[in-house]
Amino acid sequence: MKKKLVHNLSANVLQLVVNQLFGVLIFYLLSVNLDKNSFGQVNLALALLLAVFNILSFGIDQVVVKKVAQGDDAQSVLSLYAFHVIVAGFLFYGILLIGSLFFTHDNELYRLILLIGAGKLMIFFSTPLKQVSNGMERFKLLSYMLVVSNTVRGICLVVLALLHHINLQTIVWVFIAGDALELIVCAYLFTRYIKVPVKPRWAKMEYRELLKQSLPQVGVVLITSALARFDWLFIGFILSAAKLAEYSFAYKIFEISTLPLLAIAPLLIPRFTKLFKTDDHREADLKLLVRIELVIAALTALLINMGWNPLIDMVTGGKYGAVNTTTIFILSLCIPFMYLSNFLWTIFFVQNRLKMILHSFLITFGVNVAGDLLLIPIYKNEGAAAAFLLACLAQVIFYMTKNTLAGLRGVFYYLIPSLICAAASGFLAKMLFQNVWLALLSSILFFVLSLLATQQIKLRDGKQLIKLLNW
Repeated sequence: MKKKLVHNLSANVLQLVVNQLFGVLIFYLLSVNLDKNSFGQVNLALALLLAVFNILSFGIDQVVVKKVAQGDDAQSVLSLYAFHVIVAGFLFYGILLIGSLFFTHDNELYRLILLIGAGKLMIFFSTPLKQVSNGMERFKLLSYMLVVSNTVRGICLVVLALLHHINLQTIVWVFIAGDALELIVCAYLFTRYIKVPVKPRWAKMEYRELLKQSLPQVGVVLITSALARFDWLFIGFILSAAKLAEYSFAYKIFEISTLPLLAIAPLLIPRFTKLFKTDDHREADLKLLVRIELVIAALTALLINMGWNPLIDMVTGGKYGAVNTTTIFILSLCIPFMYLSNFLWTIFFVQNRLKMILHSFLITFGVNVAGDLLLIPIYKNEGAAAAFLLACLAQVIFYMTKNTLAGLRGVFYYLIPSLICAAASGFLAKMLFQNVWLALLSSILFFVLSLLATQQIKLRDGKQLIKLLNW
């Protein structure tokens, strides 16, 4: 079991590292080669499309992972979900095509949505193959499926940059090509190695039952999709594409910083499903894992703030560094809350507490939207970051009030000393050293020492984590 878990984690970490490296490369090339208005329009189109396709999934993707992990017939589940994505995807893109008769002649943003949307439709069609692979815990195969698009786009954009041919038109075609190739590779790998027939099938009763099981997740998906990009859309439509370019750059770095969380999260659903199904979980181990996750989260926030200036201005030609200092600081404070929320959400999900999860996202969405409406017009990008922080805090508080596991009671209080240690370490390092690299390295040392002094990490944690791998 230990060997398999380490293997799965390694495969997931590898694909995340590859995806994030190419994602950073793509984002960087676009940010420095496009003016802020064009860069903002591309990000606005991507934000809108990602939100729409997440909504079109109806929350079925997570239910599929759970059903396959608990032993349901994979072919039946795959057939129903494949039918859903094909119908929903073509219906949405058909509406886009009809809209093009009215908007594309004088609307550059709509043209971007229409073209980039063709590529995202291909990614949407590949979703059932990825989710079934996830449920089967075929993480090595899944990692191959997930890296294709970013890898192709990254390589193509590097070549175009060297040839000085990066513009909106070439970017769009690179995005479409990368997404289409990912669908082709996913289909090839799935049929060769998983060997579950891909036959989209309409079965009224079974499809209705699948929708019924995912119904509580539909609300969650609607809210999380809006929550994830509402601030982008609000800034893009209310302020300007240039302001969105600045905010999206900071937000992208913030997303990249959650790499450790992204590596762990996909492994938790199938693993926790089996553990709670047999009631073979140890609450002390869960508590240890939360504590270590929060330490990682606080360290991540520390590194972001220590390395932001002047490094970002140096690599972006002064475009996105100093202008985002306050924004990235506020966003970095969200990271520990996101770790804790994801951990608790996974437990509640495998316990089938879906209505409670929906209520949590309703609260979170309400706080975020209210914050955006009130703060963005006044404080602009910093207001959007503050609204997101308030939403993350509200979600954690709600989850902790609904927690029933004795081993997880009080874990919220691990946040406070970890954040204090990170803040004190960063402040002390900047006081002592002017050189950015010396300050960065010394802040890590101070952080580790302060964690040991406050017993947020203990010498025996290593042995306990090794035991944890033997779940």
